[in-house]
Amino acid sequence: MSAAKQINYPIRENVNIGEVRISEEVVIVIAALAATEIKGVESMAGNVTNELVSHLGAGKLSKGVKLHVGEKTIDVDLSINILDGYEIPEVSEKVQEKVKSAIETMTGLKVKSVNVKIAGVAVENE
Repeated sequence: MSAAKQINYPIRENVNIGEVRISEEVVIVIAALAATEIKGVESMAGNVTNELVSHLGAGKLSKGVKLHVGEKTIDVDLSINILDGYEIPEVSEKVQEKVKSAIETMTGLKVKSVNVKIAGVAVENE
């Protein structure tokens, strides 16, 4: 299995102390955890490849999240399953805010965009 991609950025612009290397997998897990904390989000959703990877032990949190890393910014694409009865625009906005805040706070990376795709609607069992 190949090593996870690393995201590199300096600790400080002015002083050359060193650099911090963050695995993309870490940022993906931060995004997924933040998204699933929002009331109305049932789970992360993934495509067939992501589903296969999660069954092989890479974890359910990594499915449904894609990162696009630029020079100084990061774009996040999320696929989620929403619970029936919740307003999609309201839940999506909360997910965007929470994911952006979590990534920026925990990593220091600048999040340019958080794109949310509603992949499905889950009905709660009564």
